[in-house]
Amino acid sequence: MESLGTRAGLSRAAFARRFASVVGEPPLTYLTNWRMATAARLLHQSPTPLSTIAQHTGYTSEFAFAKAFKRHFGSPPGAYRKQVKTAGDEPGEYNWR
Repeated sequence: MESLGTRAGLSRAAFARRFASVVGEPPLTYLTNWRMATAARLLHQSPTPLSTIAQHTGYTSEFAFAKAFKRHFGSPPGAYRKQVKTAGDEPGEYNWR
């Protein structure tokens, strides 16, 4: 956040306020939603291992990713993958917040 604020010529707080007013949500909420949407798409469309998805979406460990994913979707990533494959849902439609 600080580096983005610096690039925009704003303080970290001013950048966060401006971002939220333009995008409609705070930067960290936007980032989390983007990460989870990307993870859901990867879980739905590929057999990519969870550790690789975790790394690709910016998490430092598979455990941290799984915990965040479950908090966001209400289901662990492995169960989500099985459920969307069975139901044929589009990525992100299952229990999206």
